[in-house]
Amino acid sequence: MEDARRKERSIRGGGIAGWLPLVLVPCCAAVACARAVAWEFMWALAIAIYAGLKWMSWWRARGSVPHTGARSIGYLLAWPGMDAEAFLRADARVARPAAREWLAALSKTAWGALLVWWVARMTPGPALARGWVGMIGLILILHFGSFHLVALAWQRLGVDARPIMDAPLGARSLSEFWGQRWNLGFRQLSYDFLFRPLERVCGARAAMWTVFLASGMIHELVISVPARGGYGLPTAYFLAQGAGVAVERSRAGRRLGLGRGMRGWLWMAVCTAGPAFWLFHPPFVVRVILPFLKAVRAL
Repeated sequence: MEDARRKERSIRGGGIAGWLPLVLVPCCAAVACARAVAWEFMWALAIAIYAGLKWMSWWRARGSVPHTGARSIGYLLAWPGMDAEAFLRADARVARPAAREWLAALSKTAWGALLVWWVARMTPGPALARGWVGMIGLILILHFGSFHLVALAWQRLGVDARPIMDAPLGARSLSEFWGQRWNLGFRQLSYDFLFRPLERVCGARAAMWTVFLASGMIHELVISVPARGGYGLPTAYFLAQGAGVAVERSRAGRRLGLGRGMRGWLWMAVCTAGPAFWLFHPPFVVRVILPFLKAVRAL
């Protein structure tokens, strides 16, 4: 009970020192890299926004759990997740990862590298197709592979570091995909700082729509702004995800079984993959991803 009260006070009392870097760091990055090539601008904005969010999550959680200074440094500099409370907790008991988990993480990294440095180059057809193959490979290397390896390394040291991707293709509903399996770092952050406070004021439905809107706006900054095109499409993508969740939870959706079993999986697949070109729109792939793949000698 006391831990819960401390956490609540910490969340309410972050203050200006907690959220100011989220404003200043991306602004500085945008100014400093305004004349950089598109892919450099993208990485600068992405890292700056990530750093601001990372600091905010640590600042709000630092007084709610017992932890060491070394644990804080590890969280801020060497862990991509956003569940500061779980990571910082020094008294957590964490099982050591099994060998099969290491092999799974390594294989995902290797498959991603294969897509980037071989399959993309061999893909026939327009350059846009090669860009998509290379982009999928980059996602495998980072979000599914190397981030998983980092999580396992921290678990080996006794830190509660859950991988940020939890087998998203195994989701049996769109709600499960976004709420329990895809990018758990952002999910934790959005739940703590957007969904939970707004739910108390305006209800769960409005809070859900706000989270999807915020996700769309963040993706506009790291996708559409560097590409200088495709504005509004990432936001439309995430609003479509919100609509999909709303349909899934409606009376008709429950009657059709959209939130469970094979129908739920198919609904999830159609909603997430169907409008994917809105999220990673052609201007982004052509102006950002393809030049980046050339810069790393993948094309």
